Amino acid sequence: MLSQISYWAATHPQRTAFIHREETLTYAELAEQSDALAVWIAQQYPNDRTPIVVYGHKEKEMLVSFLACVKAGHAYIPVDESLPPERIAKIITNAQARLILSPVTLPQSLCYEGIRVLDSQGSYDGRLTDIIKEYRGRRPDPAWEVGDENNYYIIYTSGSTGDPKGVQITLNCLKSFVNWGREAWSIGENMVFLNQAPFSFDLSVMDVYLALSSGSTIWSVDRSMTLNPRELFYWLKQAPLEVWVSTPSFMEMCLLERSFNREMLPTLKTFLFCGEVLTNETVEKLQARFPEARIFNTYGPTEATVAVTSILVNREVLEKFRPLPVGYCKSDCRIMIADEKGEPVPEGVKGEIIIQGVSVSPGYFHNPALTQKSFYLVNDREGTRRAYKTGDVGYVKEGLLFYSGRLDFQVKLHGYRIELEDIEKNLRTLPGVNNAVVVPVHKEGKCQYLAGYLVPAPGWENHQELIKNVRKELARKLPEYMIPRRFIIKESIPMTPNGKADRRALLEELTP
Repeated sequence: MLSQISYWAATHPQRTAFIHREETLTYAELAEQSDALAVWIAQQYPNDRTPIVVYGHKEKEMLVSFLACVKAGHAYIPVDESLPPERIAKIITNAQARLILSPVTLPQSLCYEGIRVLDSQGSYDGRLTDIIKEYRGRRPDPAWEVGDENNYYIIYTSGSTGDPKGVQITLNCLKSFVNWGREAWSIGENMVFLNQAPFSFDLSVMDVYLALSSGSTIWSVDRSMTLNPRELFYWLKQAPLEVWVSTPSFMEMCLLERSFNREMLPTLKTFLFCGEVLTNETVEKLQARFPEARIFNTYGPTEATVAVTSILVNREVLEKFRPLPVGYCKSDCRIMIADEKGEPVPEGVKGEIIIQGVSVSPGYFHNPALTQKSFYLVNDREGTRRAYKTGDVGYVKEGLLFYSGRLDFQVKLHGYRIELEDIEKNLRTLPGVNNAVVVPVHKEGKCQYLAGYLVPAPGWENHQELIKNVRKELARKLPEYMIPRRFIIKESIPMTPNGKADRRALLEELTP
Protein backbone atom coordinates (compact mmCIF):
# COMPACT_ATOMS: atom_id res chain seq x y z
CA MET A 1 0.00 0.00 0.00
CA LEU A 2 2.71 2.49 1.01
CA SER A 3 4.87 1.52 -1.97
CA GLN A 4 1.97 2.29 -4.32
CA ILE A 5 1.55 5.74 -2.82
CA SER A 6 5.33 6.32 -3.00
CA TYR A 7 5.24 5.32 -6.66
CA TRP A 8 2.70 8.02 -7.47
CA ALA A 9 4.66 10.56 -5.45
CA ALA A 10 7.78 9.74 -7.47
CA THR A 11 6.19 9.55 -10.93
CA HIS A 12 3.50 12.26 -10.59
CA PRO A 13 4.66 14.45 -7.69
CA GLN A 14 2.41 17.43 -8.53
CA ARG A 15 -0.75 15.39 -8.97
CA THR A 16 -3.40 16.28 -6.38
CA ALA A 17 -4.01 13.58 -3.78
CA PHE A 18 -6.55 15.45 -1.65
CA ILE A 19 -8.89 18.43 -1.99
CA HIS A 20 -11.02 19.96 0.76
CA ARG A 21 -12.52 23.35 -0.04
CA GLU A 22 -9.52 25.56 -0.94
CA GLU A 23 -7.04 23.19 0.69
CA THR A 24 -5.03 20.79 -1.49
CA LEU A 25 -2.31 18.21 -0.98
CA THR A 26 -0.12 16.82 -3.77
CA TYR A 27 1.31 13.31 -3.79
CA ALA A 28 4.79 14.75 -3.26
CA GLU A 29 3.60 16.72 -0.23
CA LEU A 30 1.73 13.72 1.16
CA ALA A 31 4.83 11.52 0.87
CA GLU A 32 7.30 14.10 2.18
CA GLN A 33 5.20 15.25 5.12
CA SER A 34 4.21 11.73 6.21
CA ASP A 35 7.87 10.67 5.94
CA ALA A 36 8.92 13.55 8.20
CA LEU A 37 6.28 12.84 10.83
CA ALA A 38 7.04 9.10 10.71
CA VAL A 39 10.70 9.78 11.56
CA TRP A 40 9.67 11.87 14.56
CA ILE A 41 7.26 9.16 15.77
CA ALA A 42 9.90 6.43 15.41
CA GLN A 43 12.44 8.50 17.33
CA GLN A 44 10.03 9.22 20.17
CA TYR A 45 8.68 5.65 20.39
CA PRO A 46 11.52 3.39 19.16
CA ASN A 47 10.32 0.15 20.75
CA ASP A 48 6.61 0.84 20.91
CA ARG A 49 3.85 -0.15 18.49
CA THR A 50 0.93 1.27 20.47
CA PRO A 51 -1.87 2.61 18.23
CA ILE A 52 -1.91 6.37 17.70
CA VAL A 53 -5.08 8.45 17.91
CA VAL A 54 -5.57 10.91 15.03
CA TYR A 55 -8.18 13.52 15.97
CA GLY A 56 -9.81 16.00 13.60
CA HIS A 57 -12.21 16.09 10.68
CA LYS A 58 -11.33 16.61 6.99
CA GLU A 59 -7.99 18.42 7.33
CA LYS A 60 -5.21 17.35 4.95
CA GLU A 61 -2.97 16.59 7.92
CA MET A 62 -5.34 13.76 8.84
CA LEU A 63 -4.13 11.81 5.78
CA VAL A 64 -0.53 12.82 6.46
CA SER A 65 -0.86 11.51 10.02
CA PHE A 66 -2.49 8.23 8.94
CA LEU A 67 0.40 7.40 6.62
CA ALA A 68 3.02 8.62 9.10
CA CYS A 69 1.68 6.24 11.74
CA VAL A 70 1.87 3.14 9.54
CA LYS A 71 5.27 4.16 8.15
CA ALA A 72 6.51 4.23 11.74
CA GLY A 73 4.95 0.85 12.53
CA HIS A 74 1.83 2.01 14.37
CA ALA A 75 -1.83 1.48 13.60
CA TYR A 76 -3.84 4.68 13.55
CA ILE A 77 -7.20 5.30 15.20
CA PRO A 78 -9.25 7.96 13.37
CA VAL A 79 -11.43 9.97 15.76
CA ASP A 80 -13.78 12.60 14.36
CA GLU A 81 -14.06 15.86 16.27
CA SER A 82 -17.87 15.62 16.21
CA LEU A 83 -17.80 12.77 18.74
CA PRO A 84 -18.63 13.72 22.35
CA PRO A 85 -15.60 14.03 24.66
CA GLU A 86 -16.90 11.24 26.91
CA ARG A 87 -17.01 8.88 23.92
CA ILE A 88 -13.52 9.87 22.80
CA ALA A 89 -12.22 9.38 26.33
CA LYS A 90 -13.44 5.77 26.28
CA ILE A 91 -11.66 5.19 22.95
CA ILE A 92 -8.39 6.65 24.24
CA THR A 93 -8.62 4.57 27.42
CA ASN A 94 -9.36 1.30 25.62
CA ALA A 95 -6.59 1.90 23.09
CA GLN A 96 -4.09 2.75 25.86
CA ALA A 97 -2.86 5.46 23.52
CA ARG A 98 0.35 7.31 24.28
CA LEU A 99 0.20 9.83 21.45
CA ILE A 100 -2.53 11.97 19.86
CA LEU A 101 -1.97 13.73 16.55
CA SER A 102 -4.43 16.52 15.74
CA PRO A 103 -4.55 19.11 12.94
CA VAL A 104 -7.07 21.03 15.05
CA THR A 105 -6.98 22.28 18.64
CA LEU A 106 -7.44 19.36 21.00
CA PRO A 107 -9.94 20.06 23.82
CA GLN A 108 -8.34 20.26 27.25
CA SER A 109 -10.73 17.57 28.50
CA LEU A 110 -9.06 14.98 26.23
CA CYS A 111 -5.55 15.55 27.55
CA TYR A 112 -4.49 12.91 30.04
CA GLU A 113 -1.34 12.33 32.03
CA GLY A 114 1.11 10.16 30.12
CA ILE A 115 -0.33 10.99 26.68
CA ARG A 116 1.61 13.33 24.41
CA VAL A 117 -0.27 15.65 22.06
CA LEU A 118 0.72 17.37 18.84
CA ASP A 119 -2.08 19.69 17.74
CA SER A 120 -2.61 22.81 15.64
CA GLN A 121 -1.75 25.27 18.42
CA GLY A 122 1.17 23.50 20.06
CA SER A 123 -0.58 23.93 23.39
CA TYR A 124 0.69 20.66 24.82
CA ASP A 125 3.80 18.92 23.44
CA GLY A 126 4.29 20.72 20.16
CA ARG A 127 2.61 21.94 16.99
CA LEU A 128 1.97 19.21 14.44
CA THR A 129 2.95 21.34 11.44
CA ASP A 130 6.14 22.52 13.17
CA ILE A 131 7.30 18.93 13.69
CA ILE A 132 6.60 18.15 10.03
CA LYS A 133 8.65 21.18 8.94
CA GLU A 134 11.49 20.42 11.35
CA TYR A 135 11.89 16.85 10.06
CA ARG A 136 11.35 17.73 6.40
CA GLY A 137 13.60 15.75 4.09
CA ARG A 138 14.08 12.88 6.56
CA ARG A 139 13.13 9.42 5.29
CA PRO A 140 11.82 6.61 7.52
CA ASP A 141 13.37 3.15 7.39
CA PRO A 142 11.04 0.85 5.37
CA ALA A 143 11.71 -1.83 7.99
CA TRP A 144 9.63 0.19 10.45
CA GLU A 145 6.45 -0.12 8.39
CA VAL A 146 3.37 -2.01 9.54
CA GLY A 147 3.63 -5.65 8.42
CA ASP A 148 1.02 -7.67 6.54
CA GLU A 149 -0.51 -9.21 9.67
CA ASN A 150 -0.08 -6.11 11.84
CA ASN A 151 -2.91 -3.68 12.46
CA TYR A 152 -3.07 -0.91 9.86
CA TYR A 153 -5.99 0.95 11.41
CA ILE A 154 -8.47 0.49 14.25
CA ILE A 155 -11.96 1.94 13.89
CA TYR A 156 -14.23 2.17 16.91
CA THR A 157 -17.89 1.29 16.48
CA SER A 158 -20.91 1.25 18.75
CA GLY A 159 -20.84 -1.49 21.41
CA SER A 160 -23.74 -3.20 23.22
CA THR A 161 -22.00 -2.68 26.60
CA GLY A 162 -22.26 1.08 26.25
CA ASP A 163 -18.57 1.28 25.40
CA PRO A 164 -17.20 1.59 21.85
CA LYS A 165 -15.30 -1.41 20.48
CA GLY A 166 -12.15 -1.15 18.38
CA VAL A 167 -12.19 -3.18 15.14
CA GLN A 168 -8.66 -4.17 14.16
CA ILE A 169 -7.91 -4.18 10.42
CA THR A 170 -4.58 -5.57 9.24
CA LEU A 171 -2.57 -4.51 6.21
CA ASN A 172 -3.49 -7.81 4.52
CA CYS A 173 -7.19 -7.08 5.11
CA LEU A 174 -6.81 -3.66 3.52
CA LYS A 175 -4.75 -4.88 0.55
CA SER A 176 -7.30 -7.58 -0.19
CA PHE A 177 -10.14 -5.05 -0.20
CA VAL A 178 -8.32 -2.51 -2.36
CA ASN A 179 -7.12 -5.05 -4.93
CA TRP A 180 -10.62 -6.52 -5.23
CA GLY A 181 -12.31 -3.13 -5.39
CA ARG A 182 -10.05 -1.75 -8.11
CA GLU A 183 -10.87 -4.75 -10.31
CA ALA A 184 -14.56 -5.09 -9.40
CA TRP A 185 -15.33 -1.42 -10.06
CA SER A 186 -12.82 -0.84 -12.91
CA ILE A 187 -10.87 1.81 -11.03
CA GLY A 188 -8.33 3.46 -13.31
CA GLU A 189 -5.48 5.88 -12.77
CA ASN A 190 -5.94 9.57 -11.94
CA MET A 191 -9.67 9.58 -11.17
CA VAL A 192 -11.53 11.87 -8.76
CA PHE A 193 -13.34 10.26 -5.80
CA LEU A 194 -15.98 11.77 -3.57
CA ASN A 195 -15.18 11.37 0.12
CA GLN A 196 -18.43 11.85 2.03
CA ALA A 197 -17.89 9.75 5.16
CA PRO A 198 -15.87 10.95 8.17
CA PHE A 199 -12.52 9.19 8.48
CA SER A 200 -13.77 7.53 11.67
CA PHE A 201 -16.42 5.71 9.59
CA ASP A 202 -14.97 2.79 7.61
CA LEU A 203 -16.85 3.73 4.44
CA SER A 204 -14.14 6.40 4.03
CA VAL A 205 -11.59 3.60 3.54
CA MET A 206 -13.33 2.81 0.25
CA ASP A 207 -12.61 6.18 -1.31
CA VAL A 208 -9.36 7.05 0.48
CA TYR A 209 -7.41 3.90 -0.37
CA LEU A 210 -8.95 3.19 -3.77
CA ALA A 211 -7.87 6.72 -4.66
CA LEU A 212 -4.39 6.72 -3.13
CA SER A 213 -3.50 3.29 -4.54
CA SER A 214 -4.47 4.38 -8.07
CA GLY A 215 -2.85 7.81 -8.11
CA SER A 216 -6.25 9.45 -7.92
CA THR A 217 -7.71 12.45 -6.11
CA ILE A 218 -9.87 12.46 -2.96
CA TRP A 219 -12.45 15.27 -3.12
CA SER A 220 -13.69 15.66 0.44
CA VAL A 221 -17.04 16.83 1.79
CA ASP A 222 -17.12 18.09 5.37
CA ARG A 223 -19.80 18.10 8.04
CA SER A 224 -20.80 21.71 7.39
CA MET A 225 -21.56 20.88 3.75
CA THR A 226 -23.71 17.87 4.62
CA LEU A 227 -25.77 20.02 7.01
CA ASN A 228 -26.18 22.84 4.47
CA PRO A 229 -27.35 21.64 1.03
CA ARG A 230 -26.83 25.07 -0.54
CA GLU A 231 -23.18 25.02 0.52
CA LEU A 232 -22.82 21.39 -0.55
CA PHE A 233 -24.05 22.01 -4.08
CA TYR A 234 -21.97 25.17 -4.39
CA TRP A 235 -18.87 23.00 -3.96
CA LEU A 236 -20.17 19.98 -5.87
CA LYS A 237 -20.69 22.08 -9.00
CA GLN A 238 -16.94 22.74 -8.98
CA ALA A 239 -15.95 19.10 -8.54
CA PRO A 240 -14.84 17.00 -11.55
CA LEU A 241 -16.07 13.86 -9.78
CA GLU A 242 -15.78 10.48 -11.50
CA VAL A 243 -16.43 8.03 -8.63
CA TRP A 244 -19.13 8.71 -6.04
CA VAL A 245 -18.75 6.92 -2.68
CA SER A 246 -21.46 7.47 -0.07
CA THR A 247 -24.25 5.98 1.97
CA PRO A 248 -27.65 5.70 0.23
CA SER A 249 -29.05 8.26 2.71
CA PHE A 250 -26.60 10.90 1.53
CA MET A 251 -27.59 10.21 -2.06
CA GLU A 252 -31.29 10.47 -1.18
CA MET A 253 -30.61 13.91 0.28
CA CYS A 254 -28.79 14.97 -2.90
CA LEU A 255 -31.66 13.75 -5.07
CA LEU A 256 -33.93 16.31 -3.40
CA GLU A 257 -32.03 18.94 -5.39
CA ARG A 258 -33.55 19.08 -8.89
CA SER A 259 -30.34 20.28 -10.50
CA PHE A 260 -28.40 17.27 -9.19
CA ASN A 261 -27.89 15.42 -12.46
CA ARG A 262 -25.38 14.76 -15.23
CA GLU A 263 -25.45 18.41 -16.28
CA MET A 264 -24.13 19.37 -12.84
CA LEU A 265 -21.60 16.50 -12.75
CA PRO A 266 -20.89 15.50 -16.37
CA THR A 267 -17.78 13.43 -15.53
CA LEU A 268 -19.50 11.28 -12.88
CA LYS A 269 -19.69 7.70 -14.19
CA THR A 270 -19.57 5.38 -11.15
CA PHE A 271 -21.60 5.23 -7.92
CA LEU A 272 -20.49 3.01 -5.03
CA PHE A 273 -22.95 2.55 -2.16
CA CYS A 274 -22.33 0.86 1.18
CA GLY A 275 -23.34 1.16 4.81
CA GLU A 276 -27.10 0.66 4.63
CA VAL A 277 -29.99 -0.53 2.46
CA LEU A 278 -30.05 0.75 -1.12
CA THR A 279 -33.66 0.80 -2.31
CA ASN A 280 -35.04 0.23 -5.80
CA GLU A 281 -36.62 3.68 -5.67
CA THR A 282 -33.29 5.41 -5.04
CA VAL A 283 -31.67 3.57 -7.95
CA GLU A 284 -34.56 4.42 -10.27
CA LYS A 285 -34.24 8.12 -9.48
CA LEU A 286 -30.47 7.98 -9.88
CA GLN A 287 -30.66 6.19 -13.22
CA ALA A 288 -33.02 8.89 -14.49
CA ARG A 289 -30.56 11.63 -13.48
CA PHE A 290 -27.39 9.80 -14.59
CA PRO A 291 -28.51 7.37 -17.32
CA GLU A 292 -24.99 6.42 -18.42
CA ALA A 293 -23.54 5.84 -14.95
CA ARG A 294 -22.77 2.51 -13.30
CA ILE A 295 -24.40 1.94 -9.90
CA PHE A 296 -22.93 -0.63 -7.51
CA ASN A 297 -24.55 -1.96 -4.35
CA THR A 298 -22.10 -3.40 -1.80
CA TYR A 299 -22.21 -4.97 1.65
CA GLY A 300 -19.84 -5.54 4.52
CA PRO A 301 -19.46 -4.77 8.23
CA THR A 302 -16.47 -2.87 9.62
CA GLU A 303 -15.21 -6.24 10.92
CA ALA A 304 -14.78 -7.48 7.33
CA THR A 305 -12.97 -4.43 5.93
CA VAL A 306 -15.57 -2.17 4.36
CA ALA A 307 -17.24 -4.53 1.85
CA VAL A 308 -17.08 -8.17 0.74
CA THR A 309 -19.91 -8.27 -1.83
CA SER A 310 -20.82 -6.18 -4.85
CA ILE A 311 -23.26 -6.08 -7.75
CA LEU A 312 -23.80 -3.75 -10.69
CA VAL A 313 -27.42 -2.64 -10.40
CA ASN A 314 -28.46 -2.32 -14.04
CA ARG A 315 -31.99 -2.19 -15.44
CA GLU A 316 -32.25 -6.00 -15.48
CA VAL A 317 -31.28 -6.34 -11.80
CA LEU A 318 -33.57 -3.47 -10.84
CA GLU A 319 -36.59 -5.05 -12.51
CA LYS A 320 -35.85 -8.61 -11.38
CA PHE A 321 -35.18 -8.07 -7.67
CA ARG A 322 -37.08 -6.26 -4.92
CA PRO A 323 -35.39 -5.78 -2.51
CA LEU A 324 -32.07 -5.41 -4.28
CA PRO A 325 -29.32 -7.96 -3.66
CA VAL A 326 -26.11 -6.73 -2.05
CA GLY A 327 -24.00 -8.74 -4.45
CA TYR A 328 -21.61 -11.58 -5.14
CA CYS A 329 -18.88 -12.37 -2.62
CA LYS A 330 -15.26 -11.49 -3.39
CA SER A 331 -13.17 -14.51 -4.41
CA ASP A 332 -10.91 -14.71 -1.33
CA CYS A 333 -13.87 -14.75 1.06
CA ARG A 334 -16.93 -16.90 1.65
CA ILE A 335 -20.46 -16.14 2.77
CA MET A 336 -22.23 -18.78 4.84
CA ILE A 337 -25.85 -18.48 5.99
CA ALA A 338 -26.21 -20.25 9.33
CA ASP A 339 -29.12 -21.34 11.51
CA GLU A 340 -29.31 -20.87 15.28
CA LYS A 341 -26.96 -23.84 15.76
CA GLY A 342 -24.38 -22.45 13.37
CA GLU A 343 -25.16 -24.98 10.64
CA PRO A 344 -25.51 -23.98 6.96
CA VAL A 345 -29.06 -23.51 5.68
CA PRO A 346 -30.35 -24.32 2.16
CA GLU A 347 -30.37 -21.69 -0.58
CA GLY A 348 -33.14 -19.15 -0.16
CA VAL A 349 -33.53 -19.77 3.58
CA LYS A 350 -32.80 -16.87 5.92
CA GLY A 351 -30.17 -17.12 8.62
CA GLU A 352 -27.20 -15.29 10.11
CA ILE A 353 -24.61 -14.04 7.63
CA ILE A 354 -21.17 -15.48 8.44
CA ILE A 355 -18.17 -14.02 6.60
CA GLN A 356 -15.00 -16.09 6.21
CA GLY A 357 -11.67 -15.18 4.68
CA VAL A 358 -8.80 -12.73 4.51
CA SER A 359 -11.05 -9.66 4.85
CA VAL A 360 -12.10 -10.65 8.37
CA SER A 361 -10.62 -8.68 11.27
CA PRO A 362 -8.49 -10.43 13.93
CA GLY A 363 -11.03 -9.14 16.46
CA TYR A 364 -11.71 -6.28 18.86
CA PHE A 365 -8.76 -4.41 20.34
CA HIS A 366 -8.16 -5.18 24.02
CA ASN A 367 -11.47 -7.05 24.21
CA PRO A 368 -10.84 -10.82 24.13
CA ALA A 369 -14.26 -11.73 25.54
CA LEU A 370 -16.17 -9.94 22.80
CA THR A 371 -13.72 -11.21 20.18
CA GLN A 372 -14.32 -14.80 21.26
CA LYS A 373 -18.07 -14.24 21.06
CA SER A 374 -18.07 -12.93 17.48
CA PHE A 375 -14.98 -14.37 15.78
CA TYR A 376 -13.69 -17.91 15.26
CA LEU A 377 -11.30 -19.91 13.08
CA VAL A 378 -12.36 -22.30 10.32
CA ASN A 379 -10.07 -25.26 9.61
CA ASP A 380 -10.65 -27.42 6.54
CA ARG A 381 -8.86 -28.79 3.48
CA GLU A 382 -8.32 -25.25 2.20
CA GLY A 383 -6.47 -24.24 5.36
CA THR A 384 -7.24 -21.95 8.28
CA ARG A 385 -9.19 -18.73 7.92
CA ARG A 386 -10.93 -16.26 10.18
CA ALA A 387 -14.72 -16.07 10.39
CA TYR A 388 -17.03 -13.39 11.74
CA LYS A 389 -20.61 -13.78 12.92
CA THR A 390 -22.15 -10.57 11.63
CA GLY A 391 -25.46 -10.64 13.49
CA ASP A 392 -27.02 -9.70 10.15
CA VAL A 393 -29.88 -11.75 8.71
CA GLY A 394 -29.73 -12.69 5.04
CA TYR A 395 -30.12 -15.38 2.43
CA VAL A 396 -28.40 -16.48 -0.78
CA LYS A 397 -30.25 -16.89 -4.06
CA GLU A 398 -28.65 -17.54 -7.46
CA GLY A 399 -25.27 -16.90 -5.86
CA LEU A 400 -26.36 -13.45 -4.70
CA LEU A 401 -26.48 -12.30 -1.09
CA PHE A 402 -29.62 -10.54 0.14
CA TYR A 403 -29.61 -8.55 3.40
CA SER A 404 -32.73 -8.82 5.59
CA GLY A 405 -31.96 -6.89 8.78
CA ARG A 406 -30.38 -7.50 12.17
CA LEU A 407 -30.54 -10.45 14.55
CA ASP A 408 -30.09 -8.31 17.63
CA PHE A 409 -30.75 -4.70 18.54
CA GLN A 410 -28.19 -3.26 16.16
CA VAL A 411 -29.38 -1.04 13.33
CA LYS A 412 -27.89 1.08 10.58
CA LEU A 413 -29.00 4.68 10.34
CA HIS A 414 -27.52 7.03 7.72
CA GLY A 415 -24.77 4.48 7.23
CA TYR A 416 -23.76 4.37 10.90
CA ARG A 417 -24.03 1.12 12.78
CA ILE A 418 -25.73 1.71 16.10
CA GLU A 419 -26.23 -0.58 19.09
CA LEU A 420 -29.61 0.31 20.58
CA GLU A 421 -28.46 -1.06 23.94
CA ASP A 422 -25.59 1.44 23.87
CA ILE A 423 -28.08 4.32 23.72
CA GLU A 424 -30.33 2.71 26.34
CA LYS A 425 -27.49 2.22 28.82
CA ASN A 426 -26.51 5.87 28.48
CA LEU A 427 -30.13 7.03 28.82
CA ARG A 428 -30.54 5.09 32.06
CA THR A 429 -27.63 6.96 33.63
CA LEU A 430 -29.33 10.34 33.16
CA PRO A 431 -31.14 12.24 35.94
CA GLY A 432 -34.89 11.69 35.86
CA VAL A 433 -34.78 8.47 33.82
CA ASN A 434 -35.87 5.27 35.55
CA ASN A 435 -35.94 3.12 32.44
CA ALA A 436 -35.45 3.55 28.71
CA VAL A 437 -35.96 1.55 25.53
CA VAL A 438 -34.93 2.66 22.04
CA VAL A 439 -36.61 1.26 18.93
CA PRO A 440 -35.85 1.77 15.23
CA VAL A 441 -38.70 2.95 13.02
CA HIS A 442 -38.48 1.32 9.59
CA LYS A 443 -40.06 2.08 6.24
CA GLU A 444 -39.59 -0.18 3.22
CA GLY A 445 -37.02 -2.23 5.10
CA LYS A 446 -34.85 0.75 5.99
CA CYS A 447 -34.37 2.46 9.35
CA GLN A 448 -35.77 6.00 9.10
CA TYR A 449 -35.19 7.21 12.67
CA LEU A 450 -34.87 6.15 16.32
CA ALA A 451 -37.56 6.61 18.96
CA GLY A 452 -36.78 6.58 22.67
CA TYR A 453 -39.28 5.51 25.33
CA LEU A 454 -38.61 6.98 28.76
CA VAL A 455 -40.01 6.00 32.16
CA PRO A 456 -39.58 9.10 34.38
CA ALA A 457 -38.21 8.91 37.90
CA PRO A 458 -40.43 10.16 40.74
CA GLY A 459 -40.55 13.94 40.92
CA TRP A 460 -40.21 14.51 37.16
CA GLU A 461 -43.80 15.41 36.34
CA ASN A 462 -42.75 18.06 33.79
CA HIS A 463 -42.24 15.73 30.85
CA GLN A 464 -41.19 18.42 28.37
CA GLU A 465 -38.47 19.57 30.73
CA LEU A 466 -37.31 15.97 31.17
CA ILE A 467 -37.06 15.41 27.41
CA LYS A 468 -35.21 18.70 26.98
CA ASN A 469 -32.75 17.70 29.71
CA VAL A 470 -32.31 14.21 28.26
CA ARG A 471 -31.42 15.61 24.83
CA LYS A 472 -28.92 18.01 26.36
CA GLU A 473 -27.21 15.39 28.55
CA LEU A 474 -27.23 12.69 25.88
CA ALA A 475 -25.45 15.03 23.45
CA ARG A 476 -22.51 15.05 25.89
CA LYS A 477 -22.26 11.27 25.79
CA LEU A 478 -23.18 10.16 22.27
CA PRO A 479 -22.69 11.27 18.66
CA GLU A 480 -25.56 13.19 17.10
CA TYR A 481 -26.59 10.28 14.88
CA MET A 482 -27.24 8.10 17.96
CA ILE A 483 -29.67 10.51 19.63
CA PRO A 484 -33.32 9.47 19.07
CA ARG A 485 -35.39 11.84 16.96
CA ARG A 486 -38.50 11.27 19.11
CA PHE A 487 -38.95 10.70 22.84
CA ILE A 488 -42.15 9.27 24.28
CA ILE A 489 -42.96 9.22 28.00
CA LYS A 490 -44.50 6.02 29.44
CA GLU A 491 -45.45 4.97 32.94
CA SER A 492 -43.88 1.57 32.32
CA ILE A 493 -42.31 -0.48 29.54
CA PRO A 494 -44.49 -3.37 28.28
CA MET A 495 -42.96 -6.80 28.84
CA THR A 496 -42.99 -10.07 26.91
CA PRO A 497 -43.84 -13.38 28.63
CA ASN A 498 -40.07 -13.92 28.98
CA GLY A 499 -39.76 -10.77 31.03
CA LYS A 500 -38.03 -8.75 28.32
CA ALA A 501 -39.01 -5.36 26.98
CA ASP A 502 -41.73 -5.85 24.38
CA ARG A 503 -40.17 -3.84 21.57
CA ARG A 504 -42.71 -5.08 19.06
CA ALA A 505 -45.54 -3.60 21.11
CA LEU A 506 -43.69 -0.28 21.33
CA LEU A 507 -43.12 -0.26 17.58
CA GLU A 508 -46.81 -0.92 16.95
CA GLU A 509 -47.61 2.24 18.89
CA LEU A 510 -45.52 4.21 16.39
CA THR A 511 -46.88 2.49 13.30
CA PRO A 512 -50.42 3.49 12.28
